[in-house]
Amino acid sequence: MTAHRVLAPVAGRPGLVGGALRPATPGDAAAIHALITKYQEAGRLLPRTVDEIARHADRFLVISDGGPESTDVLGCAELAPLSATVAEVRSLVVDESARGLGFGRLLAETLADEARLAGFRSICAFTHDASLFVRLGYSLVPHAWLPEKIAHDCAGCALFRACGQHAVRLELAEGWGSRA
Repeated sequence: MTAHRVLAPVAGRPGLVGGALRPATPGDAAAIHALITKYQEAGRLLPRTVDEIARHADRFLVISDGGPESTDVLGCAELAPLSATVAEVRSLVVDESARGLGFGRLLAETLADEARLAGFRSICAFTHDASLFVRLGYSLVPHAWLPEKIAHDCAGCALFRACGQHAVRLELAEGWGSRA
C-alpha cells in the first residue's frame, strides 16, 4: 500500500485530534482485530484472527488517531486480491466514535485507487449495508457475478446462500480515481 496522509484535526469532536491514513503494519494487528471483533459481534463483519491480520497487514489501510506512529486504530479496510483482475474490499470498519467524518469513504476510495494502480479491473465487496458503496459508484450485483469471491470464501462458509450480505462491484476504468 502506498497511501499515507495526515488528516486534519476534528473540530467539535472531543478525543479526535486528527490522525493519519496509512498502511498497516504487523504491529497494528491486535488493534485491527479488536476493532473488527467489536463489530463482528454486532453481526456487521466476518471474523478474522490476529494471525491472519498480521500475515496480511500489507493489504490493510488504517486510520489512526494522533499521527502516523499512533497505534490507536479508528478505522481499517483491506484490499484482498481474489484473482489477477478482481480485488475485494474486506473488513471495512470505522469506530463509532469517528463515524460521520468521511473515514469510511476515504478508506474505500483509497483502496479503489490502490486497486486501479495495481492493475485490477474491478473491485467488489460483500456488505450488510451497501449504501456507502452505492454512493461511491458501485453496482449491486447478484452474488453469482463474483465467482472469484464465491470460490475463495463463500463456498466453504456455513452461511453460504443465506448470509444476508449484498454483493457490490465497481469496474475500474483506466484513469478512474476519486482524487485527481
